[in-house]
Amino acid sequence: MAPSSQAVKKLVPLEPGQDNEFQSWQWLVFFLCFYGFMSQMRPGESFMTPYLLVPNKNFTKEQVTNEIMPVLSYSYLVVLVPIFLLTDYLRYKPVLLLQGLSYIAVWLLLLFGRSVLHMQFMEFFYSLTMASRIAYSSYIFSLVRPAQYQRMAGYSRTAVLLGVFTSSVLGQLLVTVGRVSFTELNYISLAFLTFSLVLTIFLKRPKRSLFFNRIEPARGGASPSELDQMHPGPGQSTGKKLNRTLLVGWGDCILVRMLRELRDSLRLPQLRLWSLWWIFNSAGYYLIVFYVHILWNVIDPTKDTTRVYNGGTDAASTLLGAITSFAAGFVKIRWALWAKLIIGAVTAVQGGLVFLMYSTSSIWLCYAAFVLFRGFYQFLVPIAIFQIASSLSKELCALIFGINTFLATVLKTIIILIVSDKRGLGLLVRSQVVCITFQSREPPLAIILGQICL
Repeated sequence: MAPSSQAVKKLVPLEPGQDNEFQSWQWLVFFLCFYGFMSQMRPGESFMTPYLLVPNKNFTKEQVTNEIMPVLSYSYLVVLVPIFLLTDYLRYKPVLLLQGLSYIAVWLLLLFGRSVLHMQFMEFFYSLTMASRIAYSSYIFSLVRPAQYQRMAGYSRTAVLLGVFTSSVLGQLLVTVGRVSFTELNYISLAFLTFSLVLTIFLKRPKRSLFFNRIEPARGGASPSELDQMHPGPGQSTGKKLNRTLLVGWGDCILVRMLRELRDSLRLPQLRLWSLWWIFNSAGYYLIVFYVHILWNVIDPTKDTTRVYNGGTDAASTLLGAITSFAAGFVKIRWALWAKLIIGAVTAVQGGLVFLMYSTSSIWLCYAAFVLFRGFYQFLVPIAIFQIASSLSKELCALIFGINTFLATVLKTIIILIVSDKRGLGLLVRSQVVCITFQSREPPLAIILGQICL
């Protein structure tokens, strides 16, 4: 009796090339995930603000709130677009090296800096690390096939979240149980960051990227972009494209067409809806994340460092964020019908949680409100990503997210300039939280007005 076709397939061994490719894929996944995990190992990060306020640093809360912290938003706004373009043009790895060097500069300034100017430079280098985070998320997709994107995204995100969680737990255990000082904790963070920088050197540099390094002649032809495949232009032959220079070809065939597609895409109600949510809610979210450690110190100005639970709170909020992000993938509702109601309800709850953080005198209640606040935000983020990306090409999707992030950064910077900077109102942190609470309640109104006007 002849064996079935399924049994024959099981008996056929993998070809040598296929086996080598599979082993290469496994090694690539492991190394990228290990790098993503180690790059998040900064156990002193949750305690940076308390460290600035200890006697040996001797910075005042007003200096940290109104002179040092605002520099982070200003710098981030300035470096965001150049880093985004350099990431693609330099093919990711140099920007990852820049990120590693910037992290080391941050911790060296944190440990040895003594003036406000030193701390402002520290915030500048930290803004470089924030802007460079796009390099890792983009880098992993440049090395694998499209069929492996979803799996790779899951692996890399899990590694990063696990790194953040482990780092926060480790920092809290070292401070509370090990009674390690904040200075020693920052030296430990510096050692982890140095090891992470060494790992970066061994990363493979891709041969292609999304925009600048996309056109590569192969067998007399050029690989078309995803946008070209979806919307081929009339009368544009392959030979004609090859005769153009890379810069002209990119400008004429990609950027102009992407802007045209963007204009047409703005007519989609779901795109407008989730983009407005992204801009307003992201601005409020990062304002809270930036300033909440100062608020905790105001509520509980303890001198006993073993009773500072910033690391445990960051670990709990990261874990809850991972759970809610995972759960969001299983929510099956008609988003076109219920999206506005859900966005309005979640944002109202977030605003209530922020107001609770402002009004409470209990540090534990403030910790719990922050954990829930981050959990609600992380619940809607993957939904927003899917809703925005589902009807767009990969290139256009990157442009949309870049524009949304930039506009959120502009809004956040304007708020900081007005309410936080000493050249503006220079409000104390509790008064700033009130302003953020008002801003956090704005997205539903802005979304409704945006839907009517657009």
